[in-house]
Amino acid sequence: MKKFKLTKKSIEVFGKTLFQIKALKEFGDVEKGDLGGYIEKDDNISQEGDAWVYGNARVYGDARVYGNAWVSGDAWVYGDARVYGNAWVSGNAWVSGDAWVYGNAWVSGDAWVYGDAWVYGDVWVSGDARVSGDAWVSGNAWVSGDAWVDGDARVYGDVWVSGDAMVYGKLKIKIGLYDGILFNGEKIQKKKRKENKS
Repeated sequence: MKKFKLTKKSIEVFGKTLFQIKALKEFGDVEKGDLGGYIEKDDNISQEGDAWVYGNARVYGDARVYGNAWVSGDAWVYGDARVYGNAWVSGNAWVSGDAWVYGNAWVSGDAWVYGDAWVYGDVWVSGDARVSGDAWVSGNAWVSGDAWVDGDARVYGDVWVSGDAMVYGKLKIKIGLYDGILFNGEKIQKKKRKENKS
């Protein structure tokens, strides 16, 4: 039995018609009859698992949400993007292009994950953060504030990239707290963090 259907209620997004979804059975925290967000076609959400689109969220194009993943709030997932596993995309976040968000990853706030970027593991990408290009963010990493991770950069392990930090090029960062640091190839400029002494 299918777990959801497209309703007749629709909205237009960049020339595409998206339809509100309705649950046909109970699964996860969704009750039979619950209305969800908006998708373009059945293929945007798997009929298996607990994957769901909530609120005013939108999924369209060839994007797919599957496994136990959730897309909620005013989040957008589109292009060829994939959100799966136990991943959650919420707030005003956007996941687009060929980006993948999976595992236990959270993308929230006004964050964007796009291009060929991968965000996976127990990662949080939040605030106005951007992960793009061929960048990977994995492990227990956090990317927040106005931080950017771009290019072929790899951020993994127990790393926090925050403030207005930018990580790009072919860098690999495995551990530490980076706040307001500019990485550009082999050139590294650091802004020392001030400690309050009482």
